Amino acid sequence: MAIYCLFQKDKPPWQCGQLIQDCKKMAIDSGLHVITKESLLIAQREDLQRVMDLLTLDEQHARSLLIYYHWDIEKVLAVLVEKGKDRLFSEAGVTVVEHKSSSLSTSAVMCYICMDDIPANDITTMDCGHGFCNNCWTEHFIVKINEGQSRRIRCMAHKCNAICDEAVIRNLVSAKHPDLAERFERFLLESYIEDNKMVKWCPSVPHCGNAIRVEGDKFCEVECACGLQFCFSCSEEAHSPCSCLMWELWTKKCQDESKTVSWMAVNTMPCPKCDKPVEKNGGCNFVSCICGQAFCWLCGGATGPDHTWSSINGHSCGRYKDDNAKRVEHAKHDLHRYMHYYNRYKVHTDSFKLETMLKEIIQDKISISESKQPTLKDFSWVTNGLNRLFRCRRVLSYSYPFAYYMFGDILFKDEMSKEEREIKQHLFENQQQQLEANVEKLSEFIEEPFDEYLEGKIMEIRMQVIDLSVITDSLCKKMYECIENDLLGSPQFAIHNIAPYRSKGVERATELSGCWNTKADYADNHTPSDSGINRTGGRIELGRPFPGTPNLDEIGCSRKRARKQALGDDLFDLNLPAEVIDKS
Repeated sequence: MAIYCLFQKDKPPWQCGQLIQDCKKMAIDSGLHVITKESLLIAQREDLQRVMDLLTLDEQHARSLLIYYHWDIEKVLAVLVEKGKDRLFSEAGVTVVEHKSSSLSTSAVMCYICMDDIPANDITTMDCGHGFCNNCWTEHFIVKINEGQSRRIRCMAHKCNAICDEAVIRNLVSAKHPDLAERFERFLLESYIEDNKMVKWCPSVPHCGNAIRVEGDKFCEVECACGLQFCFSCSEEAHSPCSCLMWELWTKKCQDESKTVSWMAVNTMPCPKCDKPVEKNGGCNFVSCICGQAFCWLCGGATGPDHTWSSINGHSCGRYKDDNAKRVEHAKHDLHRYMHYYNRYKVHTDSFKLETMLKEIIQDKISISESKQPTLKDFSWVTNGLNRLFRCRRVLSYSYPFAYYMFGDILFKDEMSKEEREIKQHLFENQQQQLEANVEKLSEFIEEPFDEYLEGKIMEIRMQVIDLSVITDSLCKKMYECIENDLLGSPQFAIHNIAPYRSKGVERATELSGCWNTKADYADNHTPSDSGINRTGGRIELGRPFPGTPNLDEIGCSRKRARKQALGDDLFDLNLPAEVIDKS
């Protein structure tokens, strides 16, 4: 019934379906966008304007609503349809007063915070109806801003959920602490990134100052305008087909060598004198360290040198139970398994690093070949093959940490039977081996010194590279289909989402486009009280990572930034089309 009242009062709710769908489409866009310091305000205003138009709100109420729902317009629409407009506003602490009373009183009014009689013109009343003296309001706002809670400052009244007016906060705080007022503005602006699950800072070091906004699935890999590729879900390096949890466990394991430490904990015991690890190489429980200290293997306690096969003079710690052998064998097996997957992961990672050095070499080879073979002008098959080699090598590298956890006992011990685990492991490893074999063949042909060959030999290499590029791309797709459908397709594996495979490589985000035509256009539609601009005309100086935000004179069409090319040439762009086209 709330939708009926909100949208079209002359039509019943069941005839408003198309309007609701149109409103939902407002919140849906496609692609990835880079949000720079110049376009952050524009990006925030896009979402604000959608909600302002939809619900007939001013900017401060729309912002409070979106911050509460983490800038998720679809969530706002869902709550609107399910619970109605009044519940939508009340849960978010938004109080809309259509006609605010402007009556003034000359009598003194008691402030129920400081309990002083205050002139009426020094009392400020919020939309919720609660009024207190300006000094109390100001101190309340200052405390909240210093505590980092300025995005949603609530009314001081007991059990009042209403959000305070941004314009009131701005005016009262700026009069006493202009720096805090600027911080308040910055918090409101950065809330679009900090509170928005679909926007994240680029994790580059040093920070490039950009943020990335995705539309749709957040389990994806993106490339920032600075060139860094990362997983949007966890902000770590791009690691597909590993899930974020798998990659987190793997990096930790590689850093602290936890398996080696685990094996030593099971298979050795520290000397009670020098604390060095000692391994028992015989059946006797009397052990001597290289420092000369004798101790009992059962309890680790220091002993004297006199002992027999079954006892140590002057020492008793109970009967010996030979269950240590099983633990040692289990630790050795786990360590061997870990080293198997780690060595192969490391081999492909090292190969990827070495093959990236081929870019300049390939460029030189192409230049030489073009000068020697004037009839051969198209060498795009080399660059396409090199790009395909990079992508497939990365997939292979990360497939080994995936297999380590997918078929181990750490994450999925109780989700699969032993027989089911073996079947799935064979299926995956067969595809992994096929991809590995063809990637090595592709690498071999790419490294051929084709600049020294005649035209006939070059054409043979060309056909091999084209065929292998298509084959490896197809094998990567099949491996991902196997992972998504056969391995992780069951409901119990739902937490392990992986970024989808893209033949063209990690998707590169484009800078957010949008402009306000003139300063006058903005001023006509927004009053100073509800705008996010410092009314002194100064710039809002942002903290890390944005050094500043443009004022009204600086707002305009977002500028395209020239991307830094590592080699100064688009020839080796990792996101070149994967489809291998024979232009000749």
